[in-house]
Amino acid sequence: MKKRILLPTDFSANSNNAIQYATQLYKEEECQFFVLHSCYVPGYAKSNLLSVDNVDQTVTEAKEEAEKKMEALKTQPPFNTKNTNHTFEYLIEIGDLTDNLKETIKSKDIALVLMGTRGETDSKHLILGSNAVVAMEKIRACPVLAIPGHITYKVAAEIVFPTSFKTTYKEAELATLLEIAKLASAAIRVLYIQKDLEFSNQQIENKAVLNQILAPAIFTHHKLYNQNLHNGVRSFVQSRDSGMIAFVNKKHNFFGSIFSNPMVKELGNNTNVPILALHTIKN
Repeated sequence: MKKRILLPTDFSANSNNAIQYATQLYKEEECQFFVLHSCYVPGYAKSNLLSVDNVDQTVTEAKEEAEKKMEALKTQPPFNTKNTNHTFEYLIEIGDLTDNLKETIKSKDIALVLMGTRGETDSKHLILGSNAVVAMEKIRACPVLAIPGHITYKVAAEIVFPTSFKTTYKEAELATLLEIAKLASAAIRVLYIQKDLEFSNQQIENKAVLNQILAPAIFTHHKLYNQNLHNGVRSFVQSRDSGMIAFVNKKHNFFGSIFSNPMVKELGNNTNVPILALHTIKN
């Protein structure tokens, strides 16, 4: 069965770069890519059947403009490059991006969202764009892989996985991490920022479970001492020239919510690597 990957686009260089990254990472895999452009029109709501005439006109104009840009996009790589493993479907939706992502993930049975981290404004001071941050926090049905706009695809020698060992991971939660590690022939570096002198019994058990899950991959354990989480992860990644950061967005004291504890924003402003946000799978 083909892997189904959602590629949001605003037709910017950064979203095009993320699409190139996706097709390179999965070049040997059978994939169906869904290229989604979401048009936000003020005053428009799908639930409102009594739209104002001028809003309807704006929607029509927005769709026509998006269709022109989508047709132009189809003439560019990778869409004009033949890869028998890949098929593409093109979608244009009006409304809120997050809502459109959620609906598309559900209706198309999406396994991964892969998107650029800067939007059309391409601000150099916003490495991890607000849309990517919102997607990592709000999209809970599948993983989100965010690619900084200046990063072109290269094989990631290693993927850094920070953890506190305070919660138990499930195989399904880490499946995409293992998949990407296999595709890129990358080792997984499990990073623990040590705060307690000794592990609790629960941490010992959780570490053993994690080791079992990661067994199909190459992985090693690493510790840093006397550093806060943000600086520790950042310095570890920079010192080793790591190719990706992955984490499970569990809402507990280690990460908290991305919005209440802005780990991803902090990392995004200080790193040059893709970030893979995995999510808790409920029992």
